[in-house]
Amino acid sequence: MRAAFFDKAGIENLRVGEFPDPVTTGHDVLVKVHTAGVNPIDYFAISGRHGLKSGPALVAKPMPHIAGAEIAGTISKLGSHVKDFVEGDRVAIYSRLFDGTCDYCRAGLEMLCRTGGIIGVACNGGFAEYVSVPSKNVCKIPDGMSWEEAASMSVTALTPFHALREAHLRAGEGLLVFGASGNTGMVAVQLGKMAGASVIAVSSKGWVRDLGPDHVIEDRNTVVEQVREFTEGKMADVVLNSLGAESWEASYESVAINGRWVTFGILTGAQVSLDLRSLYNKQIKLMGSTGGTMEEFRELVKEVKGLNVRVWKKFGLEQTRDALDALFAKQRDGRIMLVF
Repeated sequence: MRAAFFDKAGIENLRVGEFPDPVTTGHDVLVKVHTAGVNPIDYFAISGRHGLKSGPALVAKPMPHIAGAEIAGTISKLGSHVKDFVEGDRVAIYSRLFDGTCDYCRAGLEMLCRTGGIIGVACNGGFAEYVSVPSKNVCKIPDGMSWEEAASMSVTALTPFHALREAHLRAGEGLLVFGASGNTGMVAVQLGKMAGASVIAVSSKGWVRDLGPDHVIEDRNTVVEQVREFTEGKMADVVLNSLGAESWEASYESVAINGRWVTFGILTGAQVSLDLRSLYNKQIKLMGSTGGTMEEFRELVKEVKGLNVRVWKKFGLEQTRDALDALFAKQRDGRIMLVF
C-alpha cells in the first residue's frame, strides 16, 4: 500500500511511498481509509515536538512510522473473531488504544489507559491507504454523516465533548470559547449551544457566526471587557481555552465566581503563572481534560447530528507534507483533510 511515513523525527523526513500492508489479527478490522483529519497531534508526532506520550515511551513508534489519529473509512477485512461488523461498513475510529483491563479502563476512562496510547503515535495511523485497528475501536457512522464529519469525531469533536462534560456545562450558563475557529473550537461552540448555554466565541473569523454563538469577540485584546459587558458583570461560568499560555490571563480573568476553566491544549505555550488568592476567593475550578471515553465516542457518533465541520482545504496522500505545513498557516480558515 502507499503511505506517508518517516523513519526519524522531522517533517523533512516524511515521504510518501510503498509501505508493507498492515497485519490484521483475529480481533482487528482492516479499514480502507477514505478521509483523515490533519491535526496538531500528527504534526507533533512527526516533528518530535512536545514529547507525545506513546504508551510508556515519549516518541512515535514503531519506526518507520505512519501518523494520522483522525480516521474514517470502509471496512475491507474482518478478523476471525469479529462479529459486529461486515465488510463495507462505513466507520469512524476511536483514536485511543486501550487494553480494557486496567483500573482506568474498568472505570470507563479508556483515554487514560495505563498501557494505551494514540493511534498514529503508539501504532501506525491513518495517513495510508489502509489501517488495521482493534474492532473495539470502531463505530459505524450514520448514513447521512459526511466523511469529513466522521473523520473529525475521534479528536476534533470528542475532545471538546468530553471537556464540556467534565466542566458540567448546564443549560442557561455562559460558555466562553477561545480559538472558536480552530478544529476543536468550532465544535465546542456548537456543543455549547446544543447544551442550552449562552456562548461567547473568541475569533477574528467572521464565519464563526454561522456556528450560532450568542456573541463573537474579534479583538483578543478586549476579551475581558466584552465578556463583562455581555454577561452584565457576571463573567463566564465555563471558559474553554485550548490555545495555551498566550490567552491564559484573559481566559482566567473571564471566569465567573464558582466558575470552571478547562483546557486540553498548549499550542501557544504551556507555562503560566497563577495568583492562588483569586483561585480560592472566587472558588474557581481549574480543569485539565484529554480525549474522551469510548462510550462518549459512540454517543457522539450516533446521537449528535449535523455538526458543522468547516473544511478549508483537502489534500491527497501525495501532498501530506503540504497538508501538515498548512496546519499552522496564518491564512488557514477551517479544517485540513487528507482524502483518498
